[in-house]
Amino acid sequence: MSRENALLSPATDRGLSIALIFALAAERLSVYYSHDQWLKEGQGTTLAADWLARSQRRLPLAERRQLSALSEQLARQVADTLSREAGLHTAHEMMEALDARYESEIGRTLMVECERLLDSALADQASSIPPR
Repeated sequence: MSRENALLSPATDRGLSIALIFALAAERLSVYYSHDQWLKEGQGTTLAADWLARSQRRLPLAERRQLSALSEQLARQVADTLSREAGLHTAHEMMEALDARYESEIGRTLMVECERLLDSALADQASSIPPR
């Protein structure tokens, strides 16, 4: 199973969003540790659109931007809290965990963090909408 297929197998829109945050964070960390630079938010947004297009799915640009920003938040948090060696290991585990057949405690833990980030962002959005 390719990484894109594993990424696009979630049954729900919420699951898809969580999987995209995870996959984009993994990609961001891989690029960071390989090239010592961060993907820009727009690059993450475009990458998400490309992955979605492979399975004939779409998300609005604003939603892809939000997911890209959340993935950057997670990736920078990982990079800021781990040594380079531990960060490289984590990035590798995340990339491997994109294959649904790969068992990874790190992957599961970070997937839960992706879920928490998404829920927090959605709660912030809901609280900023004025009542009718």
